[in-house]
Amino acid sequence: MPTTQAGLERPADPPAAGPAARRAIWWRLLLRDRFACLAVVILLVVAACAIVGPLLLGDLATRQNLRAVNRPPFSLDDGWAFVLGSDSLGRSLLARLVVASGTTLSVAVPAVVISLVIGSVWGMWAGYHRGWRESVSMRIADVILSFPSLLLAVVVLYVFSPSAVNIVLVLAVARIPIYLRAARAESAELQSRLFVDAARTFGTGSWAIIARHVAPTVLPTLFTVATLDFCFVMLTESSLSFLGIGIQPPDMSWGLMVAQGRQVLQSAWWIAVFPGLAIVVTTISATVLASWARLAMDPGQRWRLTLPRSRRGNKALAKEVRA
Repeated sequence: MPTTQAGLERPADPPAAGPAARRAIWWRLLLRDRFACLAVVILLVVAACAIVGPLLLGDLATRQNLRAVNRPPFSLDDGWAFVLGSDSLGRSLLARLVVASGTTLSVAVPAVVISLVIGSVWGMWAGYHRGWRESVSMRIADVILSFPSLLLAVVVLYVFSPSAVNIVLVLAVARIPIYLRAARAESAELQSRLFVDAARTFGTGSWAIIARHVAPTVLPTLFTVATLDFCFVMLTESSLSFLGIGIQPPDMSWGLMVAQGRQVLQSAWWIAVFPGLAIVVTTISATVLASWARLAMDPGQRWRLTLPRSRRGNKALAKEVRA
């Protein structure tokens, strides 16, 4: 069995397997990490609430009951819908949390996907060709990055109407340089590899080389970046809604719910705390999943996931021999 320079045994690399066997290996790696499993469960619950919740609880989330104003949480006297309490208009906080998850994810997911696709393709194209394409692309990325994302979104949404579509567009444009720089760095290093030179020798076109050889190597890194960027975009949307230039009533999002509950924070703390807790839990879950995916997608680091967590954190592991 291979060993690292620190003397720790590293499991031998598994033989090449088909897609079904590789999926089984991924499942086993995921099940060995209880924190990653918990993160996946939480994210699946949030996704299910975002997809099904508005269809099932839309009317309940907007129905006012002035007899149940600011009801405290953890009581079933008014039914399961008020288990997390009610707001200043007597609306079910649980139903509003479920429906608001759909609005929050409908902004964060498209923004990340758009910036991922555009930035990845642009970065791989610039890194593969180098020269003036790379220089122009990097200068454009530097110009966009010179403006803080939140400040840029505030200015654009102040000029234009604050709607979900405008929020998605401005956040997507602001995050394109993140993927552009990462994809450019990876593809610039890969374009001088022997397998890329061999493909060029046989007359393969540049876009075919990027699609067949560069993209499969670069995408695992970009997916990890996208998972972390999802947290940033979701927090940015919540911040914009909190400032009053994000999602507007009667629509609802977690950030808007926090903003609406800050005025009664001392008398009805649950109106702002539970949406804020939803933001924190979702963000932490996405971060934990990104950390697991970073190791799982790297063949040279994947063996770490087979070790007990206590040994995985050993400082001596920093000197291991790459597979």
